[in-house]
Amino acid sequence: MCFKAKRLLRLAPAPVLMFLSAAALAAGGEVNQMNMSPGVTELGGEIYNLHMLILWICVVIGAGVFGVMFYSIIYHRKSRGVTPATFHESTKVEILWTVVPFLILIGMAFPATSTLLELYDTEDADLDILVTGYQWKWKYEYINEEGENISFFSNLRTDQSEIYNTAEKGEHYLLEVDQPLVLPAGKKVRFLVTANDVIHSWWVPELAVKKDAIPGFINETWARTTEQGIYRGQCAELCGKDHGFMPIVVNVVSEEEYGEWMATKQAEAAEISELMAQTFSMDELMERGKGVYSRSCLACHGPNGEGGVGTAIAGSPVATGEVDAHLDVGINGVPGTAMQAFGGQLNDVDMAAVITYQRNAFGNNMGDMVQPIDVYNHKKG
Repeated sequence: MCFKAKRLLRLAPAPVLMFLSAAALAAGGEVNQMNMSPGVTELGGEIYNLHMLILWICVVIGAGVFGVMFYSIIYHRKSRGVTPATFHESTKVEILWTVVPFLILIGMAFPATSTLLELYDTEDADLDILVTGYQWKWKYEYINEEGENISFFSNLRTDQSEIYNTAEKGEHYLLEVDQPLVLPAGKKVRFLVTANDVIHSWWVPELAVKKDAIPGFINETWARTTEQGIYRGQCAELCGKDHGFMPIVVNVVSEEEYGEWMATKQAEAAEISELMAQTFSMDELMERGKGVYSRSCLACHGPNGEGGVGTAIAGSPVATGEVDAHLDVGINGVPGTAMQAFGGQLNDVDMAAVITYQRNAFGNNMGDMVQPIDVYNHKKG
């Protein structure tokens, strides 16, 4: 809210403020959302019910304490001629205000303990997903007993023009990704949460899931969604300057849709394996490399290779120098800088394409190509 609006509200008479409050209430939850949401999971509903139970217990306690206090102030004041009591201690009162809070705490502990035990019960999951936080993206790996694991990165999809205020911001500004996490409805999904670099936090409010992602540790949590739909979240840990550019999108679909999606992903993985053995033309590498650059490099190095957060690609001594040195930077990153190691984030085909693109775009025009086998050999060596 701007300064002028705040000043007007402070100067507004009471009837105006009452009218504005009524209007806000009439507008619904979008304007006056003060409470937490039960979300779309059974556990989320239990957490919400526990929250409301404890809230009303606190309301009753507060009303009782303040009621007695105000009653005593009003009806036992000196101006009414009331004589103060002369006793200093009362065994009955001491016992009463010890036993009653004890019983209240016991009454609160039973439902809280039950919900906590369920919250940490990750056994008998139908699906395991390894969630790894990177600056500033998420990697999802579906783990199954057959060993046919699939993995992919989920990156911010919001256009740079919206971020830099040269275009109107969309409905899901900073809350849209190129590849969402897809879950089957009605299945218990266990999330194994960790991080590759710094501490992150995987948080999707409507799934009642919030778990820290810590390098070197694996934290567990779970969810069973009851409703199909798209649910959005964010990294809830201050993980760096682009912390706000690390959204989470979860797409909950039917079992049939999930099966079709999984089959498509497995086919893509098989296609990548086949591409690894191929030799590509310059045009093919440049076209693929441009797409990889837009997803993974543009935010730091600029749309025209002019630099920004990262160094410039145009005319860069790395992009115009030895190919092996360029590959080493792309695969292993540069310690102590914002340049991440992309060797584990990009497959060998995409790495070959983006290195070729950087060496031949933005006026560099080196004329050389990098093939997937070159990337593989560099990693192996």
